[in-house]
Amino acid sequence: MASEKVETIVAGNYVEMETEGSSKSAKSKLSKFFWHGGSVYDAWFSCASNQVAQVLLTLPYSFSQLGMLSGILFQLFYGLMGSWTAYLISVLYVEYRTRKEREKVDFRNHVIQWFEVLDGLLGKHWRNVGLFFNCTFLLFGSVIQLIACASNIYYINDNLDKRTWTYIFGACCATTVFIPSFHNYRIWSFLGLMMTTYTAWYLTIASLIHGQIEGVKHSGPAKMVLYFTGATNILYTFGGHAVTVEIMHAMWKPQKFKLIYLMATLYVLTLTLPSAISVYWAFGDMLLNHSNAFSLLPRSGFRDTAVILMLIHQFITFGFACTPLYFVWEKFLGMHNTKSLFKRALSRLPVVIPIWFLAIIFPFFGPINSTVGALLVSFTVYIIPALAHMITFAPASARENAVERPPSFIGGWAGLYCMNIFIVAWVLVIGFGFGGWASMINFVHQIDTFGVFTKCYQCPPRKA
Repeated sequence: MASEKVETIVAGNYVEMETEGSSKSAKSKLSKFFWHGGSVYDAWFSCASNQVAQVLLTLPYSFSQLGMLSGILFQLFYGLMGSWTAYLISVLYVEYRTRKEREKVDFRNHVIQWFEVLDGLLGKHWRNVGLFFNCTFLLFGSVIQLIACASNIYYINDNLDKRTWTYIFGACCATTVFIPSFHNYRIWSFLGLMMTTYTAWYLTIASLIHGQIEGVKHSGPAKMVLYFTGATNILYTFGGHAVTVEIMHAMWKPQKFKLIYLMATLYVLTLTLPSAISVYWAFGDMLLNHSNAFSLLPRSGFRDTAVILMLIHQFITFGFACTPLYFVWEKFLGMHNTKSLFKRALSRLPVVIPIWFLAIIFPFFGPINSTVGALLVSFTVYIIPALAHMITFAPASARENAVERPPSFIGGWAGLYCMNIFIVAWVLVIGFGFGGWASMINFVHQIDTFGVFTKCYQCPPRKA
């Protein structure tokens, strides 16, 4: 019988035995290097890669709506706010897992998800709310990746319209059903971040070399509707931690997650700020009618390379968004613990169909980001985690026995509650309230202008 390599992991106040491998043949060194990731570095690459994908191309559009100063301030503000709520989610995950491990629950063949954390800590009503918002957000997050694929490839090959490209990339992205879990995104996360890094600096340098267009205008913010639409797109940008729990669960030592999302956000800001500032500086108000930054830059080998790299990255991000949905669907069907990868892949396929369909109905690149940010991200990754953390630790006994105590520099429990109350109030009023109003008006305007099932959203007129 093959010997097992077992690593002891201390997460809070309990010791868990995590099996890393069953035999030398099961995981060759090469396979482990590319495929089996559970380190702190893997989690950092996953968070950073997942946080900035196609939204990199829409941030200049947001700057044209917000103006330069507001665009910069909102990125910094929502970046810090997103890092804080990701920290709250990690605290709740460790608290939940600690309590369950004390009850001798074994998670080695089960991926913990956010709705299960809410269920274990706060009950079934919180579970249902969390499940609804998380799944709906991830569903539309996947839809956005398909729309972005079709939008980007069109700038290399316009022989096919964007709707046809959506059909093609929908089939390609369906292959993500064969990726078992976030353990297996090691090489993909690394490559994905390298791809967005190249694209961000291409946008920055190409815009500076291009220079400002003749008569460039920077009139934003001009309308309140556009202002809050742009703000919610940035809220969406730094609200990519709907998969935080799944990324933590894939770590060998999940208690080390605390600052990973903040570190990832700081790196992402080095990509999003220079690129958005440069493109907006060069093209100004033209971006109001060009939600994809690629559409304004002249075609070149560097631009084509950026487009291709973003296409590959969007495939990776589609997998990131869809994998938690696959887990939920597997659990619903009773297939989650099935060892056969082929059977699990077949059971996952129905998840891809509604995503494919919605991407064809609403191909509004840019406006859909703001709508999803206002109506779904605001609750999924800001309001619900902050409220859940406050209610979980409301009893004095829960605070006394907490596995993770609040940092002293924020003022202990009192400071933590003040921050959480501020986040809930801000996001509810500004993000969901004003942002939802503005985003829905803009979204309806796109439907009125282009219609549903449009073949080629924001495509330039074909030359005769």
